[in-house]
Amino acid sequence: MDDFEGVLNTTKWAKIGKCSQDTALRDIQDLIEKGILAKSEQGGRSTNYEFRTN
Repeated sequence: MDDFEGVLNTTKWAKIGKCSQDTALRDIQDLIEKGILAKSEQGGRSTNYEFRTN
């Protein structure tokens, strides 16, 4: 993911992981719990996620 550009959302994650959007959302939620991803300030249907830099 070092060369990843743009925003991450469930649709992109589903394409990257070749899985359903439901599975992508579960994956993203797991990564949020682990502190790898964070929800961007925008919400709703256009929720984007960003990598945490610690």
